Amino acid sequence: MLADPKSQSNVPAGPIHSRRALPPFEALRAFDAVARFGGIRRAAESLCRDHGVISRHLKTIEDWIGTKLVERTPGGAVLTEAGQRYHRQISAAIDSIAGATLDLINGGDAHRLRIRCMPAFALHWLSPRLGEFEQANPGLDIEVRPSDRSPDFVSYNIDLDIRLVAKYGTPSEIPEGFRSVEMAHAPIVAVASREYLARTPKIHQPGDLLSHQLLHEDNFDRWRNWLAAHDVRAAVDLAGPRLWQGHLTLDAARHGRGIALTNCLVGAEDLAAGRLIEIGKDQPSFMPPAIGVWHFIAKADRWESRLIKRFREWLTARILAEHPELKPART
Repeated sequence: MLADPKSQSNVPAGPIHSRRALPPFEALRAFDAVARFGGIRRAAESLCRDHGVISRHLKTIEDWIGTKLVERTPGGAVLTEAGQRYHRQISAAIDSIAGATLDLINGGDAHRLRIRCMPAFALHWLSPRLGEFEQANPGLDIEVRPSDRSPDFVSYNIDLDIRLVAKYGTPSEIPEGFRSVEMAHAPIVAVASREYLARTPKIHQPGDLLSHQLLHEDNFDRWRNWLAAHDVRAAVDLAGPRLWQGHLTLDAARHGRGIALTNCLVGAEDLAAGRLIEIGKDQPSFMPPAIGVWHFIAKADRWESRLIKRFREWLTARILAEHPELKPART
């Protein structure tokens, strides 16, 4: 039975005719995905749809509004000026709907923890130790989703993110509505195998690295920024294999393929076991070391929720128990 309308005086009335202007939500969702991911095929992958379906949804919303929102170019789909303006106006509303829905989903499940973190951290540090947290907190449903990209908390159903940000790189901004704490300050160092170092020219200063095989992730920026932090400005474009993720560059370095960048948390076991050697350790020309900051990020309104707080406290304590030297100046 429907509730008495008089009893719902706390519900904003709002003009009913404005609701009639709303286009079909699937079309809105497709347009939003195209704008966020920069193309029809990427949008289709994100929504698990065929790209032809996304194209039809775009036509639907353009016909509904009567305005061209997306231009198809040889390089892919590009938003028109009207499309950019429209997306700026609707994206916050779509985020709000998704966020409210996830809050309801997550609010009813106090035993599920969805973790997003960098692949190298997941493989080399978190995975071997996560069983300890599970044993101390039985009955949990834990999901770990590795990714090199900082996540969109609304687009992905996750609770927290663990991310390394180089202090010498692009400043990291925490989005509005989120909180972050610095868990550890870890030097970012160049590493290679003994076998590689034995058969290549000696390295006395950071600039010498330019004549060596550098192992890159998805682009050359990490090495370029690290070298710049050591006052080395590459006069030529950097080269070397791109392996996309840090755990793959580490593996390549172990097998003597070149020099990788890692941090003293993820690479600690390899360095301690001698599988990898820190290049320039204790050499004045490599000092001070380039520093990366490990951040724990979660939504502000869930920061003190029991499970997230418990995991944050365990994670921070576990890291600093193994590596007290990585403790931030202020915690």
